[in-house]
Amino acid sequence: MAIEYYSTNNYEERVNFETALLNGIASNYGLYMFSEKSIPVLNYETILKMRGMSYAQVAFEVLKPFLVNEIPERILKDLLEAAYDEKEIKTRVEHATGRTYIMWLSGGPTHSFKDYAARFYARALEFFLKRRREKKIVIVATSGDTGGAVAHALYGLENIRCVVFYPKRFITEEQRRQMTTLKGNVYAFEVNGDFDICQALAKEILSDKSYAQEVFGDPFIFTSANSISIGRLLPQAVYPFFGYSRIEDDGLGFIASVPSGNFGNMMGTVIAKRMGLPVRKILCALNENREFLDFLKEGRYIVKPTVRSPSSAMNVSHPSNLARLFDLYGGHIYDERDPETGEIKRRGVIDRMPDMERLRMDVEAISISNEEHYKTIKEVYEKLGILLDPHGAVGWKALDKYLEGVHDFPSIVYETADPGKFPQVIKEAVGFEPQIPEGIRMRMGLEERIFKIESEPNPTCNGLKVSKEQVREAKRKIKEVLEE
Repeated sequence: MAIEYYSTNNYEERVNFETALLNGIASNYGLYMFSEKSIPVLNYETILKMRGMSYAQVAFEVLKPFLVNEIPERILKDLLEAAYDEKEIKTRVEHATGRTYIMWLSGGPTHSFKDYAARFYARALEFFLKRRREKKIVIVATSGDTGGAVAHALYGLENIRCVVFYPKRFITEEQRRQMTTLKGNVYAFEVNGDFDICQALAKEILSDKSYAQEVFGDPFIFTSANSISIGRLLPQAVYPFFGYSRIEDDGLGFIASVPSGNFGNMMGTVIAKRMGLPVRKILCALNENREFLDFLKEGRYIVKPTVRSPSSAMNVSHPSNLARLFDLYGGHIYDERDPETGEIKRRGVIDRMPDMERLRMDVEAISISNEEHYKTIKEVYEKLGILLDPHGAVGWKALDKYLEGVHDFPSIVYETADPGKFPQVIKEAVGFEPQIPEGIRMRMGLEERIFKIESEPNPTCNGLKVSKEQVREAKRKIKEVLEE
């Protein structure tokens, strides 16, 4: 029986995976989600057999129950073998010290964990579009690494054009160039604001069916490649299984320390746990954007201005996937909007609390200060000779804090990007610049193509909010650029 996907803001909408993938965003500005009862559970024997499998083979075992009714088994196997070809994307689990392991998810084309979900997403989208003989415009917002990974995965695909919104001054030059130097069917837009502004812009355009119809003659031409896309979320449930297949376990399960920004990685790990993976505790490792930590402690969710931290891809004050997390634990959170204009009036409104006891049992949030980023990178390098990137440093330090006074269970820290993407941070931490990966070094000399959204966002007491002028400018410029 095929799994049904519904909108977190409209339980009456029920679609299959194909429709959810192609739509991108669900009705009433919700995200596509599936019920807890529909999550397939793998028996432990199946999980143990993963110990001898390649990443693509593990991905097949994890994703097959979700997709077998929509993508033929043979095609799914081929799709995953192509997406996770070890010549192009290498996954390494390194024993670091004691019972702690690091899962390096930085061996792909753009040297970020985002490559894993993006490569599956691109191939699944291409499969459905070819079968339907349709075209799509993919809209994606990025806090750093998503944009490059999605752009690279979609680059050159015949039936797809890609629009990327990235925040001005909030990402590194290395991250920016992975988007702006591709050109072709990839259009990179620099936005005056932070990631939350980029994300709000993406949601506004994705939800405006009349604009899509008026400009492109198809109300459904837009789809999303952010972690708001179900096609990005599902493959993020794979690497916890792969990590577990490469560590020594005495049957007690393991701790997953997950650097968390928009909560896609963390949500994928929650899903993996529900599928039967023996995860004892999921550490939601945060930088100084600690709204979720405060919510777990106090039961109140207050969106504050985004804080800049060295772990730039995690500079998110209102994670999209929080809506899915609430839904899975029986709650509901949404952004209150003007009923006529659709403009966001209040972010993060809770009208039904999740099961807090169960949520706290499964997930613990730990915040790492900006100063601790640098100290952790330095300490781990000096003690173990391992060079972490700023996001991996947050995961490492969060585990460090959690294990104080706790029995030393097997633990996996997710390392989500190559240190070479953050040369200034690394140099400040250890006194030298890291080696820049070849894929990044090559792009440093290429010409960039940048489109700009220059309108000002609206400042509020809760941080920046996307303005009507920004939405209008984005729509006008997308029309101008893509109609050429």
